[in-house]
Amino acid sequence: MADEQYVRYQDDKTVLAAIGACVAAQAGPITVHLPGPLAEAAVAAWNREETTEPPQETPDRHALRDAAAELALIGLAIEERGRREGEGVTVELDVASAGAAARAVR
Repeated sequence: MADEQYVRYQDDKTVLAAIGACVAAQAGPITVHLPGPLAEAAVAAWNREETTEPPQETPDRHALRDAAAELALIGLAIEERGRREGEGVTVELDVASAGAAARAVR
């Protein structure tokens, strides 16, 4: 029974990927304005050096590390093409990075 579930989940992932291809074709970069401290924290995450391999992770810790990696990629985008505007930074993010940030709110 469990194997049948995972076959369905794989089918679901295939459909999700097809939807993602449609979204990517229709959605360009998303321009966002971030407060300065948030932009600086994202850039700091990008510039941080992780020198040790993570130990065997629980699913929760893996998800946490994945979120930190998404933040670092936003930091890279800010470093490469962010523009200071007043007290904040405006940057174009790809839809995947914007979506990762939106999912982190949950």
